[in-house]
Amino acid sequence: MKRIHYSWVILIIAFFSIIAAGIIRSSSGVFIEPFEAEFGWDRSIISLAFAISLFLYGLSGPFMAALIEVVGLKKMMVLAMATLSGGVALTFFMEQSWQLIVIWGILIGLGSGLFLTVLSPYVANRWFEKRRGLAVGILTASTATGQLVLLPVLAYFIEHYSWRWAIGLIMILSVIMLVIILLFMKNTPKEIGILPYGLDEEPSESNIVQKKNPIVIAFESLLEAVKVKAFWLLAGSFFICGLSTGGLIGTHFVSYCMSYGIPVITAASLLSFMGIFDLIGTTISGWLSDRFDNRWLLFWYYALRGVSLLLLPYALYEGSIPLLVLFAIFYGLDWIATVPPTISISRQIFGVEKSGIIYGWIFAAHQAGAAVAAYGGGLIYKIFNSYTWAFFLAGIFCLVGSLFVVVIKKQTSEVKQGLANEQAI
Repeated sequence: MKRIHYSWVILIIAFFSIIAAGIIRSSSGVFIEPFEAEFGWDRSIISLAFAISLFLYGLSGPFMAALIEVVGLKKMMVLAMATLSGGVALTFFMEQSWQLIVIWGILIGLGSGLFLTVLSPYVANRWFEKRRGLAVGILTASTATGQLVLLPVLAYFIEHYSWRWAIGLIMILSVIMLVIILLFMKNTPKEIGILPYGLDEEPSESNIVQKKNPIVIAFESLLEAVKVKAFWLLAGSFFICGLSTGGLIGTHFVSYCMSYGIPVITAASLLSFMGIFDLIGTTISGWLSDRFDNRWLLFWYYALRGVSLLLLPYALYEGSIPLLVLFAIFYGLDWIATVPPTISISRQIFGVEKSGIIYGWIFAAHQAGAAVAAYGGGLIYKIFNSYTWAFFLAGIFCLVGSLFVVVIKKQTSEVKQGLANEQAI
């Protein structure tokens, strides 16, 4: 029997680590009303804490990628998961709104940064030569799947017991993953005497960035990227991606459904349903990104997402559960299907060595959009006593984003020619 390549073991560990981090970070959606009820905090303040978390975990991405090069993958994963576990544990003791901001805004935001931003492209780029698109698809699917799939269980604990039971469950999960990382995670294929999956011989180039300061690495990569038009188009479209997924749907969908009389468990189940279909959709997207023009894949993903968001208020107004289930399936397939093509385009333009950090900056834009939607959704609800305008605007933005990615095709040849000229000099 042929032995399983250890790259797939690393993929499995990364997969479940991302799920655990995603569960912790995105569980904020089911805690809004319990925190509001128990502590008497304004919804906009609670939304602010979760918005800070979204923004920080995105902003930390390029620095996390640079730190991996200096500190090593395993140590960074251990540190990040320990931070998440500590933050969740501190939730039991919070009493003031500023403590919510520190714990869920800063600690959990930074702790989830590694897992939910650059871990997927890093593992795919360093542990896989073949099947990179598939590896990215599987790992990025776990990002949203982890954020959604356990929500009905958390909602059940909150409704029948207390939000503290839900916090206890996600704390146990984080500790289990911390132990698994400590026991089985490795930094690179070379550490255990193997080559990346699909590679027959050691590549000639060496990684020279390990001796540099990670902050310097991150900003040098940014300075290089901002000179490329495609970077701005990818960052702009990813801002819209974050705004329309984790920031809006992930944070406010449950509350939006409840405002129309849909029970919390039903609403959380719909969100979880999205997570199940996201696993399918994003994995397929990774497979497609190895075979088709990534720019046109992104065009259709954004356009179809925009249409679905414009139709969601109608489904809620009608109170049609079948329509909402259909929305959950469709939206789930498209949830973060945008990630594999975006990573692929980044790798094509900036190369394997630099694309991880530069993608981290692109993902920072994603989370800036998520933060805007997380806070903006709460603010719109406070002003209009409804989320409808927030979801309608997100749909319009997605349609705009579909136009951004079409333009990228015109830039790619220019970028490649520019890089070729630099190498010739």
